[in-house]
Amino acid sequence: MAKVSDEQFSAFAGGSGGRSPAAAIWLFAVAALILAMVVVGGATRVTGSGLSITQWQPVSGIVPPMNHGAWERVFALYQATPQYRLLNHEMSLGQFQSIFWWEWAHRLLGRLLGLVFFVPFVALLVLRRLPRRLIGRCALLFVLGALQGVVGWWMVRSGLEDRTSVAPERLATHLGLALALFVAVIWTALEARRGAARSGAVSRRWRWASGLFLAAVFIQCLMGALVAGNHAGLVDADWPLMAGRVFPGDFWQGGLWATLVHGAAAVQFNHRIWAYGLLAAGVGLAVAGWSGRRRGLTLAIATLLLVQATIGVAMLWLTVPLPLALLHQSIAAGLLALATVLAWQYRRA
Repeated sequence: MAKVSDEQFSAFAGGSGGRSPAAAIWLFAVAALILAMVVVGGATRVTGSGLSITQWQPVSGIVPPMNHGAWERVFALYQATPQYRLLNHEMSLGQFQSIFWWEWAHRLLGRLLGLVFFVPFVALLVLRRLPRRLIGRCALLFVLGALQGVVGWWMVRSGLEDRTSVAPERLATHLGLALALFVAVIWTALEARRGAARSGAVSRRWRWASGLFLAAVFIQCLMGALVAGNHAGLVDADWPLMAGRVFPGDFWQGGLWATLVHGAAAVQFNHRIWAYGLLAAGVGLAVAGWSGRRRGLTLAIATLLLVQATIGVAMLWLTVPLPLALLHQSIAAGLLALATVLAWQYRRA
């Protein structure tokens, strides 16, 4: 059997410039699962399913109710919630089952994601196929992923006490952590695929521009979570005006927090205005980079932004149908992924 020198092994896995195609494939698969979780999570919000499971059982909760008696017990727990008593008191067991499966699928994906991350992570460590410089980063990603489960339950708890839905700020926190993980996993996958950056000239202007654009896309996603959490897509459902006005008359809700986080008209208005600015920035990136090597990437970003804005308007006019809502959220995650790739590329030689 051929003996591998210390220098060869270091270059492959342990050194600062090491690459690992296996680790890159694994991390891209993890990112795809995070995307699936975000989309299914969006479905739980649109369908009002997020409060259908009232207990946090990380292990035993993987098994759904298996007989009529078990379904009756789970349904009875849901019937004790404010959402059932105030909004869904005429719901049948069959209707409850339809919302239960959305939330159960969302939690199942979370458990699957934990396994898909942890098992290959350990295997790559044992086989010494993970670059040394990425080991600590991947361990931190696993910890943050586990924290996401805790944040998810913290979010659900807000809707089981004195609300008929989860608190918008907790929803934004839950989605924000998921998307931050999504960005970090993609970034780390690119690092594993290409190795550490080599020295060379990098445009500081483009580094700043791409980084700020990535941050702007992320902020817009958080604003979208506030829109969803306040059901703000169901108010002022005209465009380009809002209830026939340029500036909504019910924007101010008596306080800064109440307005920016809990005001339906305010969060929708802010989401719209930020979208206009983001679209302009995306077109600007495409124009500025037209003659460069990343023309295709910047053009794809600008095109997706235009499609996303069109879908956003259509959602308003059609009262947020589920297929459009899921498409809107999927494209948002796709834009975030492309913005991540762009920012990563401009930080390499």
